[in-house]
Amino acid sequence: MDEHDRLAERFETHRGHLRGVAYRMLGSLTEAEDAVQEVWPRLSRADLSGVENLAGWLTTVVSRVCLDMLRSRRSRPEEPAGRPGPDLASDPGEGGDPEHEALLADSVGRALLVVLDRLAPDERIAFVLHDMFAVPFDQIAPIVGRSPVAAKKLASRARHRVRGTAAVSGAEPARHRHVVDAFLAASRGGDMNALLAVLAPDVVRRADRAALPAGGRAEIRGARVVAEEAVVFARHSRFAEPALVNGAVGIVVAPRGRLLIALTIAIEGDRIAAFEVITDPARLHRLDLAVLDD
Repeated sequence: MDEHDRLAERFETHRGHLRGVAYRMLGSLTEAEDAVQEVWPRLSRADLSGVENLAGWLTTVVSRVCLDMLRSRRSRPEEPAGRPGPDLASDPGEGGDPEHEALLADSVGRALLVVLDRLAPDERIAFVLHDMFAVPFDQIAPIVGRSPVAAKKLASRARHRVRGTAAVSGAEPARHRHVVDAFLAASRGGDMNALLAVLAPDVVRRADRAALPAGGRAEIRGARVVAEEAVVFARHSRFAEPALVNGAVGIVVAPRGRLLIALTIAIEGDRIAAFEVITDPARLHRLDLAVLDD
């Protein structure tokens, strides 16, 4: 085995770690694989005589590649607001990316991927490296082109956005989370009795027109009809996670970490009194989203 082959072998031992770093930075398995592939030619051309920590060196390189990709993504024209939203009668998991990307999204957290996607590129890099991979700020600083103090501020600002601030305090968020978890569990299980138990008798469901199948009503009332609809659309619930939506406990539906649907939920007592299904891209973009603490 020559030196090139030994280097390639060493690179392969770090590939899984690099993919994990890149996936959290980019939110796409395809782009993460592209970023990791970009590291190899840089490694093969580099003078490694002074490199004591190859894993750290590779993490730095893949982080810089990801930062360039995030900045390039930001510079592209945004998709026009008002494009058709997803049809709730279709399966958002059909086709597309490999199944193991869905597994990655599950392991990272779909709501977290959605929130990370709203961070500025430098904030996302600093947060992922420090909070998820414990990289010190003196190593993050040269990647983002800032001082260690400024890099720490980037991560802190990102952390604040990721965690958000609940509109209510005390035990209310935990109680509301329990109600939303019960709603999701009942929807996934197609359990009508459990759904009726968590919905107020006069519950109201509102939805964007684009979210509905042909002939669907923008507003329906009553626990029975709302529960029946929740069972019909239960396939979407496997992509759903509780999240803070505009400061209140709600739900995001994000196949492979891509936000398609958000639910704002009003809870009274221990039941859902009303919720709105939002799919319009412009409305989704305006939502204040954050991750719920476990």
